[in-house]
Amino acid sequence: MANREALRELQSRLASRLQAARTEGVQSSWLAVEAGGNRYLFPLTQSGEIFPYTATQSVPYTQAWFLGVANLRGGLFGVIDLGGYVAGQAPAQRSDASRAESRLVALNTLLEINCALLVDRLAGLRSLEAFSTSTEPPAGSPGYFGSGYTDANGAYWQEINLQALSQQPQFLSISA
Repeated sequence: MANREALRELQSRLASRLQAARTEGVQSSWLAVEAGGNRYLFPLTQSGEIFPYTATQSVPYTQAWFLGVANLRGGLFGVIDLGGYVAGQAPAQRSDASRAESRLVALNTLLEINCALLVDRLAGLRSLEAFSTSTEPPAGSPGYFGSGYTDANGAYWQEINLQALSQQPQFLSISA
């Protein structure tokens, strides 16, 4: 009997949350992350599931930023150190404390690439209202960089178009 009541209560809460989402609209546009000492924004429509940091199986003769493969919820995913990839160098060594905050952000399944990006820290969800100014991508920046945004505290956030990133020849060429 208690299970039925709990199920009804859950269904009621879900129905009210769905109704609120329909009337309020989508509030958050990006997943905010930190990687390699920089702040990035991933479009929510291109981001997938978030996993705690897990050890990877290394793959020989690959780029330094390609950490290997990991089994995430039964699927085999290539793991890329985002900070190392953007900087074009080997990833920084992580302490046990920093690994505790690290997360793997899978790309949305609609992008059809089994890949997860290792980030140093999740910084939450952000909407356009969280930023005071926006700018065009810096000159000479990679093609997957979107607009840059400055928040009320003066921190700069760089948008990364995950779909464009997943189609970059360098991103797809992991061999060293």
